[in-house]
Amino acid sequence: MLVKLFGAAVQGIDATLITIEVNCSRGIRFMLVGLPDTSVKESHERIISAVTVNGLTFPRQQIVINMSPADIRKEGSAYDLPLAVGILAASGSVSPAGLEECLIMGELSLDGTILPLRGALSIALMAKENGFKSFILPRANAKEAAVVNGLDIYGVSTIREVVDYLNGDHPLQPAKTDIHHEFQHESTSFAVDFSDVKGQENVKRALEVAAAGGHNVIMVGPPGSGKSMMAKRIPSILPPLSLEEALETTRIHSVAGRTDTDNPLMTGRPFRSPHHTISDVAMAGGGSYPQPGEISLAHNGVLFLDELPEFGRNVLEVLRQPLEDRRITISRAKFTVDYPAGFMLVSAMNPCPCGYHNHPGKECQCPPVRVQRYLNRISGPLLDRIDIQTEIVPVSFQKISDTTPAERSADISKRVVKAREIQQRRFANVKGIFCNAQMNGKMLRQYVTLDPYGLKLLQAAMEKFNLSARAYDRILKVSRTIADLSGSEQVQRPHLAEAISYRNLDRANWVL
Repeated sequence: MLVKLFGAAVQGIDATLITIEVNCSRGIRFMLVGLPDTSVKESHERIISAVTVNGLTFPRQQIVINMSPADIRKEGSAYDLPLAVGILAASGSVSPAGLEECLIMGELSLDGTILPLRGALSIALMAKENGFKSFILPRANAKEAAVVNGLDIYGVSTIREVVDYLNGDHPLQPAKTDIHHEFQHESTSFAVDFSDVKGQENVKRALEVAAAGGHNVIMVGPPGSGKSMMAKRIPSILPPLSLEEALETTRIHSVAGRTDTDNPLMTGRPFRSPHHTISDVAMAGGGSYPQPGEISLAHNGVLFLDELPEFGRNVLEVLRQPLEDRRITISRAKFTVDYPAGFMLVSAMNPCPCGYHNHPGKECQCPPVRVQRYLNRISGPLLDRIDIQTEIVPVSFQKISDTTPAERSADISKRVVKAREIQQRRFANVKGIFCNAQMNGKMLRQYVTLDPYGLKLLQAAMEKFNLSARAYDRILKVSRTIADLSGSEQVQRPHLAEAISYRNLDRANWVL
């Protein structure tokens, strides 16, 4: 008997429909074709054990299974359940009625327990787009997949439950997830707050500007000056995720197997802080079994690189293309996948190997040549993509001991959200542009117009500090954000002056 049912293959963060055809006939052979990998081929043994342990009969016949399209490699053990159901249906143990309207995925253990899978949300979205009525998957993934409306999600724990349901012996209740309820009841409080930061008002202002315009930022300062402390608080001032952003972010983390089974929908912006020993593949994504890297896991959030010069040269260079395109393409001999990579880069570094260059109270032991060599670990093209470069000085005792409450993150966030709303209206008709940091040259000329006094100030700054030409566009973008924060239609001299002050590393005499 020939039976047809359906599964899915996850490529990148998208799922592709896989048709599984099972035919049982006279003979004793077992054949599985359609470009399965080793784990799919090994499903035969897991299926036999799961079926027999649960009191079902594995057919003593020739079994031929075809998985199409044949040019897509079938990877992972999540095909165990659809293959088992197909074999039982082809042999007459399971009713084939309704299989063509149902998508099935799940990994089997030897006792028939159905184990969790990756990419449940992407598969559910694909199932809805292809007109399926229901999706049977592991119970641990049911709440995640139930985020998709218009599709019945059935979470199951054992293969026996699936067989009884398909035969009409045991009804299943579809899982429900109210995504609007999830958003409404999501706490807006954070474990950390900018009110914990004593002093550093100028740096906090720079981070507010960066959050308001989506600008990349680098902080340079001695050890213990608060660089990491402030970076970890940036998510607390960023605008909350929209529903569309939350679904996209959740899909990425679902494919990587990093979602929370109790709270599957990610409603907070991700904050990724990889160690400087990370490889370029782990940063960009890919591998033998393609997985999102850190830059994709930080999509719609923050990627924090502490001790930036300590990262490998190749690791830093893979950031260049995603910073411009907000996507990364992983190309290998056998596959090509695209991952979203729209993140805000926040980095921190010491000013020199010993950490005390330009320190007001400690003497630096590094000669100028060594300091310059240390800074040169960051390439010019990468530095060119960092809009805000700010220097941090140690906090004085008076500031540390001051008991006056500092400004809370919630108050800063209100100004950031207001500025982002201005930018949303500005770029409403421009596809792929969401904030000031993404403006191209044409948009700069349209939205940043300087009066003669502003042009004179910018010219004087570039000549006095020997700023490079690449700093010109960055200053204009940052000044536009500062104007938005102040509610100004035009970029004025004070806005330009503040933007110029955020180009520390472009000054030719910075290390002298």
